[in-house]
Amino acid sequence: MLSVNELEDALIDLAFAEDIGDGDHTTLCCIPEDAMGKSHLLIKEDGILAGVDVAREVFHRFDPTMLMEVFMEDGAQVKKGDIAFVVSGKVRSLLQTERLMLNIMQRMSGIATMTNKYVKLIEGTGAHVLDTRKTTPGMRMLEKQAVKIGGGVNHRIGLFDMILLKDNHVDFAGGIENAIDRCHHYLNEKGLDLKIEIEVRNFDELQQVLDKGGVNRIMLDNFTVADTKKAVDIINHRFEVESSGGITFDTIRSYAEQGVDFISVGALTHSVKGLDMSFKAC
Repeated sequence: MLSVNELEDALIDLAFAEDIGDGDHTTLCCIPEDAMGKSHLLIKEDGILAGVDVAREVFHRFDPTMLMEVFMEDGAQVKKGDIAFVVSGKVRSLLQTERLMLNIMQRMSGIATMTNKYVKLIEGTGAHVLDTRKTTPGMRMLEKQAVKIGGGVNHRIGLFDMILLKDNHVDFAGGIENAIDRCHHYLNEKGLDLKIEIEVRNFDELQQVLDKGGVNRIMLDNFTVADTKKAVDIINHRFEVESSGGITFDTIRSYAEQGVDFISVGALTHSVKGLDMSFKAC
């Protein structure tokens, strides 16, 4: 399995390959090889900055001679007109790294900004905002990093670091009891120590899980706010509780106030708008 750093390196390599190909002919034809210059990252929209560390790696990987002077680090609250950093070096290098750096930072900053808005909405309730696996293929590590920068919590990175028995797993396994039994048999056989979460769709399934036990967290899938309160009371702190499914910016506070521990929000990564910024000569 690749490490986080190896996955990020692979993403950067692929991004340069698809963007530059056999050469940035626009830059190569009009910019002398020895031309030197500076560009700054101009913030054009209020939000939470994310991706500065990745930008450092983008610049360094492409041209180690580029110098980056950083004024605002990941997690900073930025306003329109702020200058986050200045990069100096070969003009050709500035131009060829511009788009990749912006694509990453706009996406990550958009996610961090959106996450922070959700986190602030449920302040004081004790609930935590979770991300999901609804991420851009190849960019998951960066997008989940952005969620943490924005104050959220990573649910799981992938299919390898937690057991999540969802509706299809339960149905294909022949029911909740079979799914949980097979899960424990597998973990024992493989010598794995992973947390187990199970999704329930109604109160009948919830009661089956409570009778069976053997899990760490129960996910209430598409429960109403009123049913969420009822379920939380029934569970009575015996298991962690997560709300999931169709929860929006307008409804998340209501769910958090029912006493759940976690609320997963796919919108943090699957439909977020990038934060507006540009990389301009200075």
